[in-house]
Amino acid sequence: MSQHPDLSELDAFAAVARHRSFRKAADERGVSASALSHAMRALETRLGVRLLNRTTRSVTPTEAGQQLLATLAPTLHQVAEALAQLTSMQAVPVGKLRLNVARPAARIVFAQVLAPFVARYPRIQLELITDDGLTDIVNDGFDAGVRFGENLAGDMIAVPVGAPQSFVTVAAPSYLAAKGVAQVPRDLLDHACIARRFPSGKLYAWEYQAEGQPIRLSVTGPLILEDDGLMIQAAKDGAGIAYVYEALARDDIRRGHLREILQDWKAPPSRFFVYYSSRRHVPPALKALIEFIRADDSRI
Repeated sequence: MSQHPDLSELDAFAAVARHRSFRKAADERGVSASALSHAMRALETRLGVRLLNRTTRSVTPTEAGQQLLATLAPTLHQVAEALAQLTSMQAVPVGKLRLNVARPAARIVFAQVLAPFVARYPRIQLELITDDGLTDIVNDGFDAGVRFGENLAGDMIAVPVGAPQSFVTVAAPSYLAAKGVAQVPRDLLDHACIARRFPSGKLYAWEYQAEGQPIRLSVTGPLILEDDGLMIQAAKDGAGIAYVYEALARDDIRRGHLREILQDWKAPPSRFFVYYSSRRHVPPALKALIEFIRADDSRI
């Protein structure tokens, strides 16, 4: 009779099947991709069934692998919950904390707290993956995600972090001198606007407010970008008008590289939210991080 696999082998298989990549699963587990691949072949040999289809470009679970993963996932989740609850009994938070964070949130909220946080909690290993898409944090093995606004799935708990954030409409003084200044949002339709496309493929409609009523405007222009840093640089270079986080454009506005327009039409500020599944035990490391960020906000 073949030896049954242990929990670590099954967890490794689940990681490969979830990521559909030996490299990503190996990075998550702190081992080499080749070692993980050999371990999976040994597991398949002992079980007498192929669990993974391998090509030069992808790794996908076989039908047997999918069935095993569907059975394993709840059990592995329960084990992780039990271990997290044991960890919560410790006086000092320890362990790994994986977050999937929108890039603006990483720059605005997290950049200034990372060093002091790891100094305060040296036994926590914090991993931030920056991603502007709507990632399934549970299936992808993250403890929490961070996104702008609170329009999240109903089974998620959302906790606000960071100061309220506003968007600003900005352009280089040279562009405004040549093309004129938009006085109302609809004037933007006659300008070169630097559009924003979400990872989903959807173009973002710029948001304004008049007499308490929201205005959403679909703009067009010569550039469609997805990164605030590129938008700000393009606007500074005179390529057009950008709609970006105020916190990221503040220094360039102060130095005169950019000029803010349509100030009287700005939409109300919103917040970044840490969100996590309501079905999961909140890791003590995540609690510590949220409290740390909030304490940092109070000092601003």
